[in-house]
Amino acid sequence: MMRSRLRHLPVPSMVSAVLLVVLAGVGGWLDGVPGAVGAAVGVALVAAGYVASSLALAWADSVHPRMVLSVGLLTYSLKFALLGVAVFAVAASDWPGQRMLAVAIVVATVGWITAQVWWTFRARIPYVEIDPR
Repeated sequence: MMRSRLRHLPVPSMVSAVLLVVLAGVGGWLDGVPGAVGAAVGVALVAAGYVASSLALAWADSVHPRMVLSVGLLTYSLKFALLGVAVFAVAASDWPGQRMLAVAIVVATVGWITAQVWWTFRARIPYVEIDPR
């Protein structure tokens, strides 16, 4: 049952994998190893956040659909609080991978959202529940 709620994950995950390779290469070219690491960490943070949110929402929907809003808001708040703490901690340091970390977070977020919107428009999602026979 959870698997049907997570059908959207492969497409944005593949986009994130491509972005990780591309941005790590760009980061390595611009800022050396710290830039590559910053880019990889940025993409990984975004992908992990979206996957965690998807898993939490799928679980809530499988347990009781009325929990989806509460779990979604809690997950969103927790995710952005942790991301904010991490970003502020990195910003307070003089780590040379900061720039690529920030760029990767923005690019990976736009990439994930675009891939998920593309998947949603192309998916055949019935507007009523269809009983398996």
